[in-house]
Amino acid sequence: MPGKFWIGSIYLKDEGGYEIVIKSLNHYRNRLKTIGNSPELKDAAAMFSSVLNQQAVKTIPKIDEMLLKIQNSLSDTNELKKLEEDIPFIEKALSCYDADIKKAQDTGHEYFVKLIGNMVEARDDLNTIKIALQKIKQFSE
Repeated sequence: MPGKFWIGSIYLKDEGGYEIVIKSLNHYRNRLKTIGNSPELKDAAAMFSSVLNQQAVKTIPKIDEMLLKIQNSLSDTNELKKLEEDIPFIEKALSCYDADIKKAQDTGHEYFVKLIGNMVEARDDLNTIKIALQKIKQFSE
């Protein structure tokens, strides 16, 4: 009996899910690049802030690798299968974008509003993110 098939790959490639994933990864990169300006960190202890900044610096190259993987997978189905191992990272990027959109809406804090940019478009992305988070975790029975 063959193993389970990752249905999330169909969503990413054939249903255009890659668009919100790429958008979320780009947002995640921007968030990490500006993490020192985050209002959440302004109140954090200096030591904690330093650790988060170090983690951000380590994570940014992973985001660039992931973007490249996704772009390669759009033309090569074998590459698409490799993305299955990156589901947790993709979820993290989607969740970060989702949370920051909500923070921008709820708090109106300049940092989040600036980070998000077009709030009208971002509000529309909330439902797409929800669908993406559900679909990328789907496997056949």
